[in-house]
Amino acid sequence: MTTTAHSSRASDAGILASGGGALAVLLLAISAFVIVTTEFVIVGLLPSLARDLGVSIPTAGWLVTLFAFTVMLFGPILTALLSHLDRKRLFVTLLLIFAASNALAALAPNIWVLALGRFVPALALPVFWGTASETAAKIAGPARSANAVANVYLGIAGAMVLGIPVGTLAGTVFGWRGTFWALALLSLVMAALLARVMPRIAKQTRVPLTHQLRILRDPLFLAHIALSVIIFTASFTAYTYLADLLEQVAGVSSAAVGWWLMGFGVVGLAGNWLGGYMVGQNPLRATFIVALVLAIGMAATVPMADNQALLAVPLAVWGLANTALYPICQVRVMRAASHAQALAGTLNVSMANAGIGFGAIIGGAVIERWGVASVGYVAAGVAVVAALAIPFISRLARKSAV
Repeated sequence: MTTTAHSSRASDAGILASGGGALAVLLLAISAFVIVTTEFVIVGLLPSLARDLGVSIPTAGWLVTLFAFTVMLFGPILTALLSHLDRKRLFVTLLLIFAASNALAALAPNIWVLALGRFVPALALPVFWGTASETAAKIAGPARSANAVANVYLGIAGAMVLGIPVGTLAGTVFGWRGTFWALALLSLVMAALLARVMPRIAKQTRVPLTHQLRILRDPLFLAHIALSVIIFTASFTAYTYLADLLEQVAGVSSAAVGWWLMGFGVVGLAGNWLGGYMVGQNPLRATFIVALVLAIGMAATVPMADNQALLAVPLAVWGLANTALYPICQVRVMRAASHAQALAGTLNVSMANAGIGFGAIIGGAVIERWGVASVGYVAAGVAVVAALAIPFISRLARKSAV
């Protein structure tokens, strides 16, 4: 090893062991929260932006589908093509894209401009998601890599369960445009902080895309991916329209909806821990149990909607199961991968977004045909379908192991 290389590695080790490295990991976690909140915040804002732009709730729901399908279609390819780039420049650029896109959404005079403001960040999100945890591990060094990855995923999980209610509350106070302005400002601040704090790390080796995509030849892996699509379709058939359901069926005032969603999100944080605990022994069994619990929670919301005190019970069950399935699905898919686990994780995120998009479409169609009160029942039915598919995947796994 040359003196230059030795000095470089020693310098890196000094940076990683310093407080600067820990601060960079923290900033990545906060950036993950801002970026993933940008995707999911639209759920809590649908009623207000639909009223303001003069469109129906199902039409506004297509904004959820647009973002999700863009992530699904372009996520794996863009991540594979860009993951070798200098990470500091990559993350700063991605955050600047989010800042500009959220500003465009805040200024949108109609649904079409707002759609553009949703499409562009959907291209950038999977690239950040697919590279942030790996980068955090390298910044922290081998001894602290596990904690660093956990911190980044906490930012992602926090956005999934708290980003929507926080954005909804901000929308109640400042309007839905104010929420997007806040996200634009936060994205800009995080870009500046990462540009200042984040250390340079070695460039990644560029692996040919065709080699990475060989994972798609494994039938068992494809079955696990399909299961993720069904599960997220079930979740977001109802979750996309939860704010509208609370207003129209449960009679919750628009000013109070954000607090209900906040409670849903806080319970969901416990679900994230529960999912991580359950998935260790048998990921498929954990998926089966939690999918059935999810179905029960979603189906029970409507008959209990007349009494808000009782409604809190099925919403808590729903929130626990909903968020527990995030780590369960991620671990389940990555364990099913014979190789290229990083790409497997990104593909699972992309297919989860496919489910989010399908769920928004199904939920919107249900509302137009039978009303918002029916989305919980239909979503529960899709969750049962996911549970029924698991024995077939178990049989396929046993055959693959022979």
